[in-house]
Amino acid sequence: MSVLDLARADLRALAPYSSARMEAKAADVMLNANESPWPPSDDDGLALNRYPEPQPVLLAERLAELYGVRPGQVLVGRGSDEAIDLLVRGFCRPEIDAVAMCPPTFGMYAVCAGVQAAAIEKVPLTADFAVDEDALLARLPAATKVLFLCSPNNPTGGVVRLNQIDRIAAALAERSLVIVDEAYIEFADAPSASSLIDRHDNLGVLRTLSKAWALAGARVGTLLANEQVVNFLRRIMAPYPLPSPCVAAALAALDDEGQERMRRRVVMLRSERARVAEALLGLSGVRAVLRSQANFLAVEFDDAAGTYRRLLANGVVVRELAGYPGLADYLRISIGTPQENSRLIDVLRRRAEAA
Repeated sequence: MSVLDLARADLRALAPYSSARMEAKAADVMLNANESPWPPSDDDGLALNRYPEPQPVLLAERLAELYGVRPGQVLVGRGSDEAIDLLVRGFCRPEIDAVAMCPPTFGMYAVCAGVQAAAIEKVPLTADFAVDEDALLARLPAATKVLFLCSPNNPTGGVVRLNQIDRIAAALAERSLVIVDEAYIEFADAPSASSLIDRHDNLGVLRTLSKAWALAGARVGTLLANEQVVNFLRRIMAPYPLPSPCVAAALAALDDEGQERMRRRVVMLRSERARVAEALLGLSGVRAVLRSQANFLAVEFDDAAGTYRRLLANGVVVRELAGYPGLADYLRISIGTPQENSRLIDVLRRRAEAA
């Protein structure tokens, strides 16, 4: 069985759009794409009058090297969100197939399933916010085509162990895609699941440059997967997903200097994560701080809503988690600069002393 047997048959038969840039590469005289022959300004160094590469070759090669996979296993798009949407649209027939997830978790999995009119199967995390693979495998209906596992999980910060992912992918072979969302893996002690891709053709891994690489505004995300899955999704994605300035920003961030800068910042953020967690645990009004492998902390308060308002009134914005199952009294706090983190702690300390 091919992994593409899981994909929608109507899309497998769909003739993909063939863009001008797909049909022909650059030449001295470019008259095939109805572009402007002039750049928008005299000092334009990015040739913005020309369409970008459908899949920027140099960036895909750089990402493949970074993530330890082959270039053919790399699909580059507009953040992880585009890959999530493509996976659901490509593999789930409306009102027939299902998407599975383990809440509380990233909300875009359910949104993309809802847009596609796919059923949503929720297998909650355990009481200590871990994935129970036995319960998961027992609960998944036959209609499940895509399972999303977020590791480190947003918003709780826990990881799914590599041996768990290996077992789940093996158990769901010929049944479902298993997609591991590793948006925060650079901040974790855990290894990437990308090492398992060649073992399981139904396994995919989402990576992004939005977090550790400081490129949230550039919207560059990657799906690492079996070459057949990558090629299939390329057939149904927009012809020019990444603007030229975003590709240039990503390549600059991934050079030797950029990689060293990222590593230094991750070390600092991990240290700050520990400092903030220790400080919060020492404050009255704080019930718990979940152990996090990401660049944020999920914190349980006696009065989460009141704490949120107090922080906001003092110019500090965090994320309310009341809408997530099991997290009604939690706030998610991103780890900022040492100065920003100290300001957060100071506001919370003054609130605790005034209580």
